[in-house]
Amino acid sequence: MSITPSITNTTPTLIDRWRDAWPQAIEKWSKFTRLRDARLCESKLEAAKEGLTGSFAMIRLVDQSVVVDLETICNIGLEDYAVEILAHEIGHHVLAPSSATDQFRLLARMRRALPTLEHHAPMIANLYTDLFINDRLQRQASLRMADIYRLLDKTTNGSSEASKQASLWTLYMRIYEHLWKLDKGDLSGNSDDDNLDTDAWLGARLIRVYSGDWMNGAGKFATLLLPYVVKDSESQKAMQYLQDTKDAAIGCEPYGAQEIEDNEIDGAIHPVNDQRISGSDEMDLTGINDSVARSSSQSKGQAREPYEYGEILKAAGIVLTDHDIAVRYYRERALPHLIPFPTQLTPASPEPQMEGLEPWEIGDPLDEIDWLQSVMQSPRPIPGLTTVRRMYGQEPGTIRDRTPVDLDMYVDSSGSMPNPQRQISYLALAGAIIALSALRAGSSVQVTLWSGKNQHMQTQGFVRDDDKILRVLTGFYGGATAFPIHQLRETFTKRRKYPTHILMISDDGITTMFEDDEKGNSGWDVSARALAFGDAGGTMALNLASDWETNDSAAWLQNVYADLRRARRDQGWEIHAVSQFKELVEFARAFSHRHYGGLSTARKGTEL
Repeated sequence: MSITPSITNTTPTLIDRWRDAWPQAIEKWSKFTRLRDARLCESKLEAAKEGLTGSFAMIRLVDQSVVVDLETICNIGLEDYAVEILAHEIGHHVLAPSSATDQFRLLARMRRALPTLEHHAPMIANLYTDLFINDRLQRQASLRMADIYRLLDKTTNGSSEASKQASLWTLYMRIYEHLWKLDKGDLSGNSDDDNLDTDAWLGARLIRVYSGDWMNGAGKFATLLLPYVVKDSESQKAMQYLQDTKDAAIGCEPYGAQEIEDNEIDGAIHPVNDQRISGSDEMDLTGINDSVARSSSQSKGQAREPYEYGEILKAAGIVLTDHDIAVRYYRERALPHLIPFPTQLTPASPEPQMEGLEPWEIGDPLDEIDWLQSVMQSPRPIPGLTTVRRMYGQEPGTIRDRTPVDLDMYVDSSGSMPNPQRQISYLALAGAIIALSALRAGSSVQVTLWSGKNQHMQTQGFVRDDDKILRVLTGFYGGATAFPIHQLRETFTKRRKYPTHILMISDDGITTMFEDDEKGNSGWDVSARALAFGDAGGTMALNLASDWETNDSAAWLQNVYADLRRARRDQGWEIHAVSQFKELVEFARAFSHRHYGGLSTARKGTEL
């Protein structure tokens, strides 16, 4: 029977009791643990304002907080378990997941082990971390964690044994029975499913084996639970109360979810195939191990696609649009490739600077006496008493700043290019590397994204705002190919105050820039004027065959190649052919170091 006391009559006393329990709960982990005091909410409405819905407690990693809904606590009948519940929530901050980055990593491993059921990853991750926390609190801190599950089962599932057969809840409770050496059925009810009992034993072994390395056991745990999630996708009502990390990372800055870790793929195997868990030396695992080794080798150093990256962030509770996620994705991908923060050397002055006078004493070099100053102090100089000499020192000199070169970048977004918000676009990544490096050097950047006629977007002139630049770079059209000649024309109607380098990132479609514009002006003339008024040269990074200069096999490309040869010969464009878009990353690194490495940041703006 559900225990539903009146929250109005019990809340003042209950809040005091739970507030007094907080220091006790802290000490169950360590008296040196430092967290904000728990936010104890009197009603569901108050808890909802804190972001807590569904469960009776939650954590927030962004501000290291614990939130508790006391009204729901009373409805379930857990008001006497203040230390246990608070200690459990503290455990999520101290043990698992403990940080937003680890929450991202955990969800990535869970999603890989739950094909087609990835949306259940947050729930499975929550159950997994709960096992480590509760096992420690039950066995080492002697808290009544098992009693909490008995009450949850009684309140939410009722006594129907049929509803428990082969369910996720039954398996989960049976794992706790193995961990805590409880009688079979004490928590899970009566179940004669031998397969379930075997899986529960494997789950308990997994928790023991990976107690000091819980991240590497995550994929195996999700694989173990996968068949039960398939059968019981609409999990028992009790599961909702266990989702205290569902939105734990909300408000956190996403970082650390991009790279596919070496042991992420080989962790997505059933625990029975892990000899550390099963203890079986007789099992033939050769094929499995070979497959895992190949997968791990292939994944090493790889990054996730933007779509998968976004799904991990959303699973962690971070609410962002696909475009916002793409901005963060390419910023994080670009950071390792940026030029170092520029430094400005200040040489010593080549000439000594006079700093004052000091006594000249007998024994000092005679030519160091300042006779004028000595006579001014006494008409009759007395060596060692009235004689003085000058003191010299050196002060830092100055060096003329090298003026950073501004950047005018044009990035192709036609149908032949990938959507940066769905899959990796090396054009967007290369643009991000170069633009962010230019900002570090003190330059300003203008970015134009273009596709078909009237399909273009750009920053509002030359800016030093990396977010505005990345938002343009991560846009997408996927249309026809028509270079915005008018944008290049209007940018260079006159000579700019600072030298400006022009950069094109595209493929053979870039030659549309040499066509006539909407006013009938020749694109060749617009290009020549832009280079002259920019006064810092121009570069084209194009997806072309490496032998494009001599290739005559593709007749339809000969006009394109002829235009590019003319652009290089007559106007001085530097043309870099990249046969694969991946090569743009190396081009971007080399370009950034060549044009922006070692420049000072003194001209304008703040450091990136």
